[in-house]
Amino acid sequence: MIGKGGSFLGLFVLVASVLIGFSGCNKETDSGGELTAYQKDNNTLSEYLSLPNEPFKYNEISVPEYLGADLIYLQDNTPATNPITNEGATLGRILFYDQHLSVNNTVSCASCHIQEFGFSDTAILSDGFDGGKTGRHSMGLSNARFRVNGRFFWDERAETLEEQVLGPIQDHIEMGMDLDDLVLILAQQPYYPILFKRAFGDEVVSSERISKALSQFVRSMMSFNSKYDQGRANHLINEDFTNFTAQENLGKELFNRLDKGACFSCHFTDAMITEVSRNNGLTRETGDIGVEGTTGNPWDKGKFKAPSLRNIAVRPPYMHNGGYKSLKEVISGYSTGINWTPTLDAHLMNPGNLSAKKFFLTTVEEEAMEAFLHTLTDQEFLTNVIYSDPFK
Repeated sequence: MIGKGGSFLGLFVLVASVLIGFSGCNKETDSGGELTAYQKDNNTLSEYLSLPNEPFKYNEISVPEYLGADLIYLQDNTPATNPITNEGATLGRILFYDQHLSVNNTVSCASCHIQEFGFSDTAILSDGFDGGKTGRHSMGLSNARFRVNGRFFWDERAETLEEQVLGPIQDHIEMGMDLDDLVLILAQQPYYPILFKRAFGDEVVSSERISKALSQFVRSMMSFNSKYDQGRANHLINEDFTNFTAQENLGKELFNRLDKGACFSCHFTDAMITEVSRNNGLTRETGDIGVEGTTGNPWDKGKFKAPSLRNIAVRPPYMHNGGYKSLKEVISGYSTGINWTPTLDAHLMNPGNLSAKKFFLTTVEEEAMEAFLHTLTDQEFLTNVIYSDPFK
């Protein structure tokens, strides 16, 4: 019996307790203690995959405000038709690591884009499904979401990320898979009908949905927790960071100086991205014409898309051809080794546009620049389970 004066409060607590008890079993068990369809599906998934009972919060990953988030989001290439959802990115993660996407079940997207190496590859050219070599070096995927024109591949031949993610799957060297065959194969795996239904509302597997899910996962790969970011949380860019060494602060200063390369003018915003493809004058061969091969425009010869500088220190070799073995080589190249061609980027030309600049960095300055680039390494990103291989 409920005592006088506490009757309404007591009744409220009693009813609330009952409701909470019921709501707690909605997801996993029904009122009779039986497993729900959701939990049965989770049990099926757990036979093959290591996944949390509730999906990771991919849609809550964001750019910290202190990094100039508004400016970075101006470069966001996420289409309105494919926003990141937790279920969609989860499906994308599984597709990214699944060797069923290759014709002989030997490689996956993650074979060439390895998390600990910034989703790049330590090989100059990556191995395809039958031992063949890719045409260019594997590009790092950190912050791929932020490039406003949205074009992908080194030569920008894919208009969108949604188009790009299907390219390697169909490539006759990389994965060698026919998309119609792939749809049939994935539909036969016990886990995909469940995952496609959670991501898209029904169990239908299609190449469009494969594309959307993979794109959501790649766009979730935002890297903003490096030593540099920790410094930016408390300082303006032109201030010495108290968490930096004197050498790292010197490198940061040089990175932003016009007379020392003006690196920031091509790798801009705190996402360290490039808004257009450029000819950086460091190409060591002439056979690869870059963006010209896509556009047919001779003024695009030697121009290439560049990935974000985030996590650059963990992903040698460098450039589209893997022609530079170390950051030291790259920095030295920019110091004295830029080659003039008519399509050389204007930031790297002397007045009159008939010769390439030489920045003549000292050894101390080159070492400081390299030290600064190491501060862009985000160990949390490189080890975060939400981007890791989910297969058992």
